[in-house]
Amino acid sequence: MLAAERYEQIVQLVNERGSIRVTELSELCRVTEETIRRDLDRLEQEGRLRRSHGGAVSVRDAQPETPFAEREVTFAPQKRRIAAEAARQVRQRERILLDASSTSWYMARELPDMPLTVLTNSARVAVELAAKEQIHVICTGGQLARGSLSFVGPSAERSLEEYHVDKAFLSCKGLHVERGLSESSELQARVKQQMLRMADEVVLLADASKIGLQSFTRFGSLEQVGRLITDDGITAEAAQALRDCGVAVLVV
Repeated sequence: MLAAERYEQIVQLVNERGSIRVTELSELCRVTEETIRRDLDRLEQEGRLRRSHGGAVSVRDAQPETPFAEREVTFAPQKRRIAAEAARQVRQRERILLDASSTSWYMARELPDMPLTVLTNSARVAVELAAKEQIHVICTGGQLARGSLSFVGPSAERSLEEYHVDKAFLSCKGLHVERGLSESSELQARVKQQMLRMADEVVLLADASKIGLQSFTRFGSLEQVGRLITDDGITAEAAQALRDCGVAVLVV
């Protein structure tokens, strides 16, 4: 992993959790604690976080949307594995929904060119699928959020009310057993609230770094999720807690 990618991971984790310890960052980033301390010193000098005893704390009250280019490289190997498994669960002639997450974009890349209807609020997903002639793509329209290249706002929400899909593939910023699903942006959260209501089955695509977190805006409960596809960074205890809530957990 490049140092620049690690810096973005660290800042994202600190902002999502509010605070985090050096030992935990060392495990998540798979580098030594000494390397993490140097990273934190540099990021503090740049004003992106504040050092604390044994770790770091966020300098933001609420995290704005992370630009797509940053999300694309954060935990990319895990997201690709999750996306590949999700694509394998799609059948010909199904109607599916893909949200504007980077994992959904990876999934769009993995989908074979077969008879399929895909509804999305992601400009990146729509462009990715444009070259696949057998896939019918419907884009919500709405207000363009330039950072995430997604469509949000009342127009996007009203557009989603007109459709029903077999499966909705969604991601989130936080997945908490007691507090449910959350996003850093209220506009994204409102769109995803509508997405949860319009599918026969909801499949959550979330790498292990999201589990146990609560981000700024809650948009749904675990009762609305049928399946979670995550990576092998999830602990056995966290996986069992989610299964106890009725969520089928698939680890890739």
